[in-house]
Amino acid sequence: MIAENEDSSDRSREYSFTRTDFERVRKLIYKHAGISLSTGKQNMVYSRLARRLRATGLDSFNEYLNYLEYGGPEEWEAFTNALTTNLTAFFREQHHFPILERHVEQRKNLGKIQLWCSASSTGEEPYSMAMTMVQVFNTYTPPVHILATDLDTNVLAKAQMGIYSMDRLEKLPRDKLKQFFLKGKGMQAGFARVRPELRNMITFRQLNLLDEVWPIRGPFDAIFCRNVMIYFDKDTQYRILKKFVPLLTPDGLLFAGHSESFQHAVDLFKLREKTVYEPANKVR
Repeated sequence: MIAENEDSSDRSREYSFTRTDFERVRKLIYKHAGISLSTGKQNMVYSRLARRLRATGLDSFNEYLNYLEYGGPEEWEAFTNALTTNLTAFFREQHHFPILERHVEQRKNLGKIQLWCSASSTGEEPYSMAMTMVQVFNTYTPPVHILATDLDTNVLAKAQMGIYSMDRLEKLPRDKLKQFFLKGKGMQAGFARVRPELRNMITFRQLNLLDEVWPIRGPFDAIFCRNVMIYFDKDTQYRILKKFVPLLTPDGLLFAGHSESFQHAVDLFKLREKTVYEPANKVR
């Protein structure tokens, strides 16, 4: 007989994974990273965390979660990295980049441009921002600094390397590929590295958007926070949005993901263009 809180599919699994275990995972990742896992993510959670059980040598999810809560602070990073989804691409949601280009074009004579990519993943997004800046200023060394942050330290390490397989670049126009990437040869054939000038424009740092204090100084001319808010509930979204406001210039822009809407925060941001917001009160 199968326990009341256990799925029948657990019979074929390496480890028992009960609904109680799943609910503990949901509460822990929400508390630690603000991620709200839907009830339909049970199989995904099992698959990703089973790897952590093998790595730690623990025999059950109950043991693993106890270890996480009461005795394994170094495991929190691995736990969070395992449950973080990092879907990205160069110039994803392409309509945003001409808007960014126009916005910076209007400000290029006002001093150094400061941009923040708050969910940089493996780097495609901040490097796309950097390429756009090269085009605006018509130089590989524009007066621009891009802060790129992410919760997941694994993807940040990949982003800092700036090396991508050619299949990740196949949707880029050939002229951009030639302009911004150096193709690998010999052992590195099939890969390409971003030009060092793009890398030098960006500072990569680990950051949890749920932290009480962000060690970040603004103001930023634009903040990209795309396809991140969908993992948070409305209250968490509001708290994060409220912290964005003083970090933007009065006429700065906040870029959101295609399925994200901030109607619950109209006192903080108002829609300017499709999924592009500006502070609701420009004079603060």
